[in-house]
Amino acid sequence: MNKFRPSLITAALVAGGMAFSMSAYAQDAEEKQKNEDEIEVIEVKGFSTSLLKSLNQKRFGDTVSEQLSADDLGGLPDVSMADALTRLPGISAVRTGGQAAEINIRGLSGDFVFSTLNGREQVSTSGNRSIEFDQYPSELISSAAVYKSPKASLIEGGVAGTVELVTASPLDNDQQHTFNLNARGMFNDRANEVSDAEEYGSRLSFAYQGKFMDDTLGVALGYARLFQPSVATQFIGLAPGGIVTGTSLVPSEGFEMQHKGGEETRNGYMASLEWAPHDDFRLKADGFLSRFDSKEFARGYRVKLDATKASTTNLTATPDGSVTGGVFTRNSGSATRVELVNDDNQDFDEVASFGIGGEWNISDNWSMTFDLSHSSASSDFRNGLLWSLVAEDATADVPVFDENVQIVYQNNGLNLPDIGFNQFDAFSDINRVMVSKYGIYPYQNEDEVDAFRIDFKYELDNAYFSSIEFGARYSDRTYSNDRSVFEYGSDSGFPRNQPPLRLTQDMVEVVDWKGDFSYFPSYLSIDLDKALNAWFPGGVPQPVQTWGTAHPGVINSPTPGQGPNTAWSVTESGSVFEEVTSAYAMANIDAEVGGIPVTGNIGIRMVDTKQSSTVLQDVSEPVLNEFGEVIDTRGNPVAGAQYLTDDAGLINDYFALNIIGDEYTDYLPSLNLNFRLTDNDQIRFAAAKVMGRPPINRLFANANVRVSDVFASIDEDTGDVVLTSPTAVINGSSTNSPFLRPFYADQYDLSYERYFDETDGAFVFALFYKNIQSFIDTTATFPYDFAGNGFDVPDEVTVTILDENDDPVLDASGDPRTVVVPTENGTYTTAQNNSEGGYIRGVEVAYTEIYSMLPGMWSGLGMNASFSFTESEIQRTTGNGVFSGTLPGLSEQVASVTLFWEYEGFETRVSSRYRNPFVSKQVAVNDQTVNFDSETVVDFQASYEVSENMSVLFQANNLTDAPTKSYFGDEALVGTIQYFGTQYFLGLTYSL
Repeated sequence: MNKFRPSLITAALVAGGMAFSMSAYAQDAEEKQKNEDEIEVIEVKGFSTSLLKSLNQKRFGDTVSEQLSADDLGGLPDVSMADALTRLPGISAVRTGGQAAEINIRGLSGDFVFSTLNGREQVSTSGNRSIEFDQYPSELISSAAVYKSPKASLIEGGVAGTVELVTASPLDNDQQHTFNLNARGMFNDRANEVSDAEEYGSRLSFAYQGKFMDDTLGVALGYARLFQPSVATQFIGLAPGGIVTGTSLVPSEGFEMQHKGGEETRNGYMASLEWAPHDDFRLKADGFLSRFDSKEFARGYRVKLDATKASTTNLTATPDGSVTGGVFTRNSGSATRVELVNDDNQDFDEVASFGIGGEWNISDNWSMTFDLSHSSASSDFRNGLLWSLVAEDATADVPVFDENVQIVYQNNGLNLPDIGFNQFDAFSDINRVMVSKYGIYPYQNEDEVDAFRIDFKYELDNAYFSSIEFGARYSDRTYSNDRSVFEYGSDSGFPRNQPPLRLTQDMVEVVDWKGDFSYFPSYLSIDLDKALNAWFPGGVPQPVQTWGTAHPGVINSPTPGQGPNTAWSVTESGSVFEEVTSAYAMANIDAEVGGIPVTGNIGIRMVDTKQSSTVLQDVSEPVLNEFGEVIDTRGNPVAGAQYLTDDAGLINDYFALNIIGDEYTDYLPSLNLNFRLTDNDQIRFAAAKVMGRPPINRLFANANVRVSDVFASIDEDTGDVVLTSPTAVINGSSTNSPFLRPFYADQYDLSYERYFDETDGAFVFALFYKNIQSFIDTTATFPYDFAGNGFDVPDEVTVTILDENDDPVLDASGDPRTVVVPTENGTYTTAQNNSEGGYIRGVEVAYTEIYSMLPGMWSGLGMNASFSFTESEIQRTTGNGVFSGTLPGLSEQVASVTLFWEYEGFETRVSSRYRNPFVSKQVAVNDQTVNFDSETVVDFQASYEVSENMSVLFQANNLTDAPTKSYFGDEALVGTIQYFGTQYFLGLTYSL
């Protein structure tokens, strides 16, 4: 076999114990001595060291991959792994609250990315398969890799790629004992725009690694704490839908203007224990735990146009008929209104990963590894919402909702819109604003997986293959979701049975808008706790999982047919079960073709998947009397109907509890070839079939149909019946199913890599092509004909009229007066496997170089840059034409550049990340799929070594306060305009 000579910097890294395997750099004795002589004059440290180490890991890897090293993550650590990973070619991030959270690889969203920690599958707090990388402190991760081409030994699941995070292995540390401490303070320069927002935060971390008992026992411990303010000033446009009466124009649902503030606290823990009693055996047990708590408020107002029924004038629209502005006036048939919102969201997330694994060199030829692991995640999201409306006179004994509502707005592309309200002054008037509704709708998710894997390797001695590998893995995963609800009042009127709350001065604060938002009307910010304690003096009710007293299946309702119908909180709660058994065989290639050394691997992976879900199936049927007349509807026991009791003690007999599921087997071949043309030039080729399972929460069978609540009362002045809404809206969803199949793709990679020898660095040019065979499409139809498509839905609902004491209003015969309210078809959302698919293809260019040829102090100057271009023929449409565009996560152009300079203990770098428009979700009243505008995020970092053990640092993230902006297919239809501010850090690091 021909040998090649590694660069001097590579040899330096090997000698320093920073590279992975000495065998990868085996040289004859003469070459080794020569390299050692040269190593003595080489000094590398800081950011450049980490870059070069990453390049060498990429260079000698057997797949198409990108690498991040420990120095890169630890020297000036990023806030999270999401920030760190976005510096790699072809990788971008979706910002949530101004922070990178989800990563996209080669134009595919986080749903297509598979992630491991220490080689083990990780579950997520997100409720799907894409892990939230901001949950992982970069200070506790020693290295990371992104595998863009798979090999048979890698766990399946990444259509876009696989992200592998690795924590420390103390026996691999080149020093006997090391200790690192990192402390810094933080400031957000936009926090002063948000009333009650925190301005200051902090970060603290420490890590210890030690070797004992003649280097046979290793211990690693780490802790990282983050406390940071979360602030944003934002405008959110809501999705278009429906038709304006008398026109063919499609209006927006409305828009929101909000101040957001709060605080985020993350505590991360890492521990590792390694034991190597002799050179042929190593046992390692490790654990990782991260708790991320977020407490956030959102204050401002939400505008509901109800433009399909409101009186409209001066409408403007795009050429395709989407409304961009106009005058909207409430009338007797519409629910046009402005809601003042004071939301309180709390999210308590935890991820944990534990495992024990071993490596055993059985003989000169045989070796094996095994691993037993457990990964778990839990999320408790409690979104408490407080609505307020404008009254004619809040001081009246029986306050009346002010129906004199007129709203004027005009979009200005991706700039803030022009707006006007006839109630402008009322929003900050305590004698006009009243709290009308409180609702809390928790999501509680738990996800865990237990896994075992065993792998064998047999070393060969021939001219074609260096070794063969084979192994098996079994995993058992359970995901559960629990919903609950409490609602009181109405967001569209003042029901008599649940009257509004009169505010007092101690509950409120007048909030003004600042900066670009300063022309928005002031509003009342309400202290949520004080308001709730006044509204519910006996104690604030807590959410429960309940059918609701109005559900027809409840047999012990105190008010049959009346009150709320919240059966969705039961039907949307349940569990998903997934068992996966996989096995693989792979041959590692080490050959020569035409005198060119060729390495790589070829293999196949078999994957057997069993997936199932709990489901509540409606098995109700009509009950007939002796004359064949329908007298009732009840559950059929023969079909499995059971008496199901909810948390409130209500018993429902409509449903049968079952488990349904599917099973399938896949075969995934893969090939990786690396042609070493010269010592410094190589070409890679890779081909594979890949799969990615649907998000775990999408496998839960929870189809449902809801009818909105309507309240009725009597106007004491006129005697007229007053409804909170003129219609009861029917909405439904069947986006989830345990019969959804994975995403599949055939992919190909071809790359050229040039590693410099006069200076340190590399140039990489890569082409990739993915043929997506199938993916899951979600579509929403509005309006949807529920009855015409076989759904058992009412044409009308009967509402009891209540007086000011919440008692039914009686007619002349003493019976409760009722009013019949017609139902109206709303939106139905469905999901299906789309077999059409299509291609994703692109090019990536990466360049890294340290300009050591420059004189004197400039020899520490360097650059790390990358650019990728991606295109796809796949088009997806969501929401009855509301959105049409590319795959979620696909930016055609993604670029990053870092300029750095190191000199005599001083190190500085400025980094810029750019991605052009892409598609993802924004969160408003509901998740909305939108087009995000291009964005450029600039960060600056600097540090100085005060002594051998201590350095000080300064860091600025989002230096230009780059906003997040989105739109609905056309920039004239604005979605989101959010400003998060610049974060400044000042601190020190200490190491021993």
